[in-house]
Amino acid sequence: MTRINLTKKDLINQIYMQLGFSKLVSENLINDFFSMIIFNLKKEKKIKLSGFGTFSIRRKNSRVGRNPKTRVLKVISSRNVVLFKPSKEFKEFINNKDD
Repeated sequence: MTRINLTKKDLINQIYMQLGFSKLVSENLINDFFSMIIFNLKKEKKIKLSGFGTFSIRRKNSRVGRNPKTRVLKVISSRNVVLFKPSKEFKEFINNKDD
């Protein structure tokens, strides 16, 4: 199975082709959409997109890790990570056998 990356440029072209907006308007739309999600996620720590899924932020504590190549131990600092939980509809769509 080959991995296919979906880029912002691909999304901009899809909006341009399907909705007929100019590429500049399409790019602004995509950038504003992502900015809105990031801003609200940072502010609220959780954002739900109905029919798609829920993004949330979780704090990971610092821990000791090991470089698998050199086997050198190193402290991995504490940080926030983004989690995604797909909605029921999303899961049903992915598991639908009628492709």
